[in-house]
Amino acid sequence: MATYPFFDSGIRSALDTLQQLDNILRSSTAPSNLRSTARAGFPPVNVGASADSIEVVAFVPGIDPDALEVTMEKGLLTISGERREEEPAGQATLYARERAHGRFSRVVELPSDADPENIQARYTDGCLCISIGKRESAKPRLISIQ
Repeated sequence: MATYPFFDSGIRSALDTLQQLDNILRSSTAPSNLRSTARAGFPPVNVGASADSIEVVAFVPGIDPDALEVTMEKGLLTISGERREEEPAGQATLYARERAHGRFSRVVELPSDADPENIQARYTDGCLCISIGKRESAKPRLISIQ
């Protein structure tokens, strides 16, 4: 909880409640096409589109590309894998651990014009870049007038 040393406890409690409400409202305004498991937020993703494709970038630094799996089924792109727990070097005792480990999965709902037969994925510098082509029928086309 945040601390407000110059307010009395009643005002502090009200401010903390408002801050919690703000966090809830901000999280509920996320795009509806991003879904995740209980470990929300990993891997973080960017989703964008051009006239020819839908681009998804998942940020997965320190994960072996062989430990990643990308699937597409019924318009849902699923990125899953596992981050292994790292042992501390030497005889070090950990006092804090902020890097999560274990299995993860992230689901992105794709638009209906995504072509499941035209997907490419590459891993570069900790980023999993996935390009999903759009169906030819969904691309803009020029219609001649007779």
